[in-house]
This record gives sequence, C-alpha cells and structure tokens, in this order.
Amino acid sequence: MQRCASPWKSTWKIMAERRAVLASVAIGAALLASVSVAAAQSTCDQTEVIVTGEGTSARFSVEIADDAGERALGLMNRTEMARSHGMLFVYEKPQPVAFWMANTLIPLDMIFIDRRGVVIRVHENAVPLDRTPIPGGDAVFAVLEINGGLASGLGIEAGDVLRHPAFGPEAADPCAEQ
Repeated sequence: MQRCASPWKSTWKIMAERRAVLASVAIGAALLASVSVAAAQSTCDQTEVIVTGEGTSARFSVEIADDAGERALGLMNRTEMARSHGMLFVYEKPQPVAFWMANTLIPLDMIFIDRRGVVIRVHENAVPLDRTPIPGGDAVFAVLEINGGLASGLGIEAGDVLRHPAFGPEAADPCAEQ
C-alpha cells in the first residue's frame, strides 16, 4: 500500500525553496550594487572627467593640458569637438587664471575649478576669436573647456564637483584607492 504525502509537507517544502530563491536574489542584488559602486569609483582615469551635482551627472573624455605649452595652445585652431569631449587644464597650484579665445574657432564653456574639484565659476559660450580676458577667480587649480552651451544644457553650475585623478586624495569626490 502506498502512502499519500501530506499536502502540508509539500507546501512547506515549496515555501522553503521560495525563501532560498529569494535569499539568493537578495544576495545577488547586494553584490551587484557593491560591484556597481566599486566600478563607478574605479572609472577615475586621466582621460575622463565626471561632473556631479544637484540634478547634474555628466561624463567627458578629456585631453589634459598640464604644462605651459599645452595650456597656451589649448583648443586653438580646431573647427569642431565631439559633444562628450573637452580639455582639462591643470595647474601646479591654485592661482589667478584668465582665459581668452584667440585663435579658438568654436564657442566654448569654461568651467573654473578649485583644488578640491569644486566648480567655482562657469563662463558660458565664450565667443570664438575674442581676445577679451575671461577671469576665473583667484584660486583656480583647473579649467574644463567643453562645447559652448553644454554647461547650461547639462545643468553644470558653481558648487558641482569634478572627479579626476588631478584633484588627489583631498578632492571633494576622490578617486578610489588603486
């Protein structure tokens, strides 16, 4: 004679299996979240700038101008620049900085940044070929130049923060330790 299995026993078994599946899903989601955070922090490299702020999140591929010759040439004589590109001018120490648009053929937004990577001023739509000085402030450590009108379109403003290795460990949004 064959015994009938209790319907309660199979119900308990099904519930236990479901709990195990849910626990696995929860653990997987937690691991994925931690990997995503680590991946976001590890994306800090010389060729990329990440700008964040209230309502702002933007990423730019950048060329670095970190010596006098590169800073003097900047983006002069270029007829175009891809939307997600820019140039990051980096100085040895914070200092008074003013830019101009001599020999620059495309309109640019100039984002002036302090030593911690915090935006201190945004100058929008600098006029091509204009030699009028555009002051950034007295303690500028870096300047990000992007296509004219893009800063406003992306909501980039004073107080936003840039992530890039140039700002070092004291940055407002530091790169992850390697």
